[in-house]
Amino acid sequence: MIESRLSDFGTILIFILGAIIFALVGLFASKVIRPDKPNYEKLTTYESGEDTIGSAWGQFNLKFYIVALIFLLFEVEILYLFPWAIIFGDQELVIQTDWKWAWFALTEMFIFIFILTLGLAYAWRKGYLDWVRPLQKLADYKSGIPRSAYKRYLD
Repeated sequence: MIESRLSDFGTILIFILGAIIFALVGLFASKVIRPDKPNYEKLTTYESGEDTIGSAWGQFNLKFYIVALIFLLFEVEILYLFPWAIIFGDQELVIQTDWKWAWFALTEMFIFIFILTLGLAYAWRKGYLDWVRPLQKLADYKSGIPRSAYKRYLD
């Protein structure tokens, strides 16, 4: 039997280098083959099939951010619950430990779920999950600059 002088890490390195070379060759080939004829239509901004209107610095409702954070919180909860359920579901392992670790894991998981539920109830109670549009309050500040000074920029 021929023994390989390459370690497992060397094999992985060869596969990584092969993948990088494969990707670079593909990108180079597409650069050489494709037509390069830019025009105004191709260089315009494209966003979800619609022409862009106005500036990209539009206001964004922060409720979307809060909902995304809550989604990530419960997504991470599933990451912790899944391995626990797999191990806890192994009846042979539970019986070997004489149910001591099973009750500990069950109690610990209920405490974990309780804390997450408490956080959800807090966010709900504070109104972070309400989708009512907030009232816009105009500033009371009166500028000393006349409106005519902005005429050049408003047109």
